[in-house]
Amino acid sequence: MAKAQQDAEMIAAPNMLQIKVGGPISGADLHLITAAEEAMKDMRSSFAQWLEEEVCNLEMAAADAKTAGLSSEEGERLFVRAHDLRGLGTTYEFPLITRLASSMTKLIDMSEKREKASLGLVMAHVGAIRAALSQNIRDSDDSVASELATELENRAIEFAKPWKDE
Repeated sequence: MAKAQQDAEMIAAPNMLQIKVGGPISGADLHLITAAEEAMKDMRSSFAQWLEEEVCNLEMAAADAKTAGLSSEEGERLFVRAHDLRGLGTTYEFPLITRLASSMTKLIDMSEKREKASLGLVMAHVGAIRAALSQNIRDSDDSVASELATELENRAIEFAKPWKDE
């Protein structure tokens, strides 16, 4: 065993991100970061309205997909809306919506999945997202919201298992 340990060589990989970024953050960059943070604070009052519009778009896409089927073009649009919300939820200070949208995208992120996905489970995700926004439930501190999100995630994970290795 000791001999095998001597034959090993450790190689430290270069930090490619630091190389691409150009080293440590300069004072000018810190100023730009501060300015961006201030701009985000100014926009914060619009977050609720923007998120409402996004959730309405999700609901319209869900209604269209319900009529045409998840494997249709409308099902693809529903995926795009859920994917957008996955990124926007946390940005707009609703990490629970990000969590729910992420779970939903696991169900319909590929056409093969959309053909077999449960419309009822997809619609349950849409309803949970609407409820989180309507009830101003932003994160998993709410025990009912946490339990619902966990159950939806578990069902989405179970459904997606056959595609995990793809």
